[in-house]
Amino acid sequence: MAKENPTKVITGEVRLGYVHLFEPYAYDAGQEPKYSCLILIPKSDKKTLAKIKAAHEAAIEQGIRTKWAGKRPKNLGFTLRDGDEDQPGDGGEEFEGCYWMNVSCRTKPGIVGRDAEPITDSTEVYSGCYARVSINLFPYSASGNNGVSAGLNNVQFMRDGESMGGRSRAEDDFDALDDDADDEGAYDDLLGL
Repeated sequence: MAKENPTKVITGEVRLGYVHLFEPYAYDAGQEPKYSCLILIPKSDKKTLAKIKAAHEAAIEQGIRTKWAGKRPKNLGFTLRDGDEDQPGDGGEEFEGCYWMNVSCRTKPGIVGRDAEPITDSTEVYSGCYARVSINLFPYSASGNNGVSAGLNNVQFMRDGESMGGRSRAEDDFDALDDDADDEGAYDDLLGL
């Protein structure tokens, strides 16, 4: 039997934002494109938060052994943020009552539906939908900064949610048209003329 990875977490239901799961994306010029998303974890999900805390401690222990010369550095950074106190530049009310973190990976994550069957249509997993996410916490030491970050493994779509970023669904914007709407007078009716 495989040994359990103490830095791996499979979340409960979270909300996704800034979704780039089907094509890698770079936020800044010169940055390496990665598959990524932001996850919003409700503060009420104590089980997921406890798993993250335990994985965070395991990643710190790993960092002490492998990155930080046997000692825990002062002022360790951590990717988990409190949405009531700290939001990304265009954050909003969806961050309230949640913790959030950005997760990314260089290789395309597995993306499945509730039935654990692969999802290949990029419109099915979007900013605002709800999912479960598999992540690994890991220690880092770069440019004088030390901390713990999270890598993205896989995503399981759970249910639809209101799109974040103001984009509406075509199904909500338009009504079905009759087939005979192609005649000349139908356009006048549509325009109210």
